[in-house]
Amino acid sequence: MGYDTADTCRERLANILAAFPIINLSAGTCVALIVIGGSTSRMFYQTLCGAACTSQPLTTVEWYLVFTCAAVLLSQLPNLNSIAGVSLVGSLTAVGYCTAIWVVSVSEGRLPNVSYNPVRSGSEIGRIFDVLNALGIIAFAFRGHNLILEIQIPANGGMLTALYAFHSRDVARSVLGLISLFVIVNALSSFQIYGMPMFDDIESKYTRRFKKPCPWWLRAIIRAVFGFMCFFIAVAVPFLGSVAGLIGGISLPVTLAYPCFMWLKMKKPKIYSPTWWLNWGLGLLGMGLSGILVAAGVYVVIDTGVQNQCENKFMRIFELFGETPLIFKSTINV
Repeated sequence: MGYDTADTCRERLANILAAFPIINLSAGTCVALIVIGGSTSRMFYQTLCGAACTSQPLTTVEWYLVFTCAAVLLSQLPNLNSIAGVSLVGSLTAVGYCTAIWVVSVSEGRLPNVSYNPVRSGSEIGRIFDVLNALGIIAFAFRGHNLILEIQIPANGGMLTALYAFHSRDVARSVLGLISLFVIVNALSSFQIYGMPMFDDIESKYTRRFKKPCPWWLRAIIRAVFGFMCFFIAVAVPFLGSVAGLIGGISLPVTLAYPCFMWLKMKKPKIYSPTWWLNWGLGLLGMGLSGILVAAGVYVVIDTGVQNQCENKFMRIFELFGETPLIFKSTINV
């Protein structure tokens, strides 16, 4: 009886440890893609509309909502096999906008009277934590072989923002619009790919519990709920600006520590053998590096004032519904 209880506890622990990377990779990436797609959609509209446009533009949150609706609609494809074409389109558009950005930048050349030296400010400790937090952001961007999400995010001062800021007057609007369109299509395609593991996990739990396939109407509800939960997180949580490094540090053991400990558990090498020392050393190094990056992420979150960013995000939610609380009106300039 005791053995069965211990075995059950170990199985539950294994499920929790396995669910963490799925949630982190799928849900976290989908939230980031909503930010990317929504912000780029706004830039795409402004590029096409131009300075002479008199129509009332949508807010950033409303563009997030537009992108989420499109992503949820496209997410009704049943499985990974059915999104092979979507994946191909996403790959082609990724190559397209990356190539277009560097070709435009190289052809236009360096701007005159512009310094490319890094700006150093703050204390020595603050700069050290900023460097460590940058490593955490890189870990966040590359988790699951995810190709540099941060580089695409207009709201985070990425390459697309730099292109608009420095070359919008030198490059045709059609080129800028095409690059933005490629980013939007790529974000829509990536949403399906990274959301599919979560869809499969939820739907497989239903199948195991009720011993029957998940009906189409329930599948549609599950995917819509997941998409709009990601939308709410994208609006309410300012993680891309200041918490990305913290999340990257938390997720780092999935890449640097889990494989080593899993190999030790499955292969059971001889104690104190070279492979035993190697895997224990790499695993503990990954955990230690994760702890350092988490500490740096916490420092940056506190230093940049995450409370004000949260208030700003909730202000956006109330704006979406046409109502602003008085406490925010008196403390926030939007």
